[in-house]
Amino acid sequence: MSYVDEVLASVAAKDPNEPEFQQVVKEVLESLRPLIEAKEDHYRQIALLERLVEPEKIATFRVPWVDDNGHAHVNRGWRVQFSSAIGPYKGGLRFHPSVNLSILKFLGFEQMFKNSLTGLPIGGGKGGSDFDPKGRSEGEIMRFCQSFATELYRYIGPDLDSPAGDLGCGAKEIGYIFGQYKRIVGEYKNASLTGKGIPYGGSAGRNQATGFGAVYFAEELLASLGKKIEGTTFALSGFGNVTWGVACKVVELGGKVVALSGPDGYVYDPDGVTGEKLDYLVEMRDSLRDRVQDYADKYGVTFYPGQKPWGRVKADIYMPCATQNDIHLEDAERMVAEGHSTILIEVANMPSTTEAVEYLAKNRWTIAPSKAVNAGGVSVSALEMSQNAMKLSWTAEEVDEKLHEIMHNIFKNISEAAAKYGKPGDLIAGANLASAQKILAAMEMQGIV
Repeated sequence: MSYVDEVLASVAAKDPNEPEFQQVVKEVLESLRPLIEAKEDHYRQIALLERLVEPEKIATFRVPWVDDNGHAHVNRGWRVQFSSAIGPYKGGLRFHPSVNLSILKFLGFEQMFKNSLTGLPIGGGKGGSDFDPKGRSEGEIMRFCQSFATELYRYIGPDLDSPAGDLGCGAKEIGYIFGQYKRIVGEYKNASLTGKGIPYGGSAGRNQATGFGAVYFAEELLASLGKKIEGTTFALSGFGNVTWGVACKVVELGGKVVALSGPDGYVYDPDGVTGEKLDYLVEMRDSLRDRVQDYADKYGVTFYPGQKPWGRVKADIYMPCATQNDIHLEDAERMVAEGHSTILIEVANMPSTTEAVEYLAKNRWTIAPSKAVNAGGVSVSALEMSQNAMKLSWTAEEVDEKLHEIMHNIFKNISEAAAKYGKPGDLIAGANLASAQKILAAMEMQGIV
């Protein structure tokens, strides 16, 4: 049995109730075979892959808080510190009822490779809680965040672990967490958290960084195919901050967004999401209603309840921007049958199932993986840490210029890695190989720790 197969079998045996984590480990390790096989006996002897797939530390804690009616609640909180091989742990905090250890380990594992791709000195981690901010008052969210920070503070710091926001945890929640953290530690260590508000150390351009970075990557990919964003149509999922950023930059570059989706279904807007419609996405997100039908009601476009846009909307490019495993095999089959597009650019973390990716690849689709595409957010988070460390701030234009360069380098590096290991054009393999080269080298140099 090959070393990769041994480790995959071990993960399946040790973590049988963690399907998301098993899925991402299999996807990554399968594509690393050419890299691993070159030094298989040596890597097996030093247990390199076993250490790669095992988090360095997992903290699990209870989060008690009191609602506006005086009733106490208890949620569960986590911080998964996956790898510090190339820098302090870095990764977001997700507040959503679906959050569990499997999802956070999957996100933390992906984050490790994504952060490596940025070229910046940051390791990988992820955290969050099964708390649902939807429908909660400002006071309730504040009290939850303060309780969460009262335990989280033990595990973070500018040179240890710097969390950012993620699904359900935006600048407001980061502010409440930072305020409590500062109160407990008694020092102004503002690089301990990123995604902060501008008045207390946040970076200009952070809100739109993930979406803008995804479009910069798309721009590089399209240029390599002899295409451009101008005149190109896009179908997106979600309507939150990332989707908003993607839509804004697509419109700025002359493209058209014709579809958005939510948990309730999707909308088709043949005139494009532009102008005041982009501003309305922010209103929809802030309302916490989680309904894309509101867009259809306001602008008189067609709403398709309980459906997804994949293969149902004619668009040049599909860009899932919401949650993991949104595109299943049946969606991929519909996308191929529709016949208009052959490009999938993943923006959300692991938005496609393994079966969907394999089917699209078999049908010669170009697939850009999320760990490369959505690296703009963590890149600007790391730039925020740099600004905090230097006690200065850059303009939005300076940050955007650095982000653009980072995304250019990511596309270049993963394309070169794919070609080097005999997989030209395979951006998924290229992303895994390019990021793993750096992580594995750092691990090997630092000994068995």
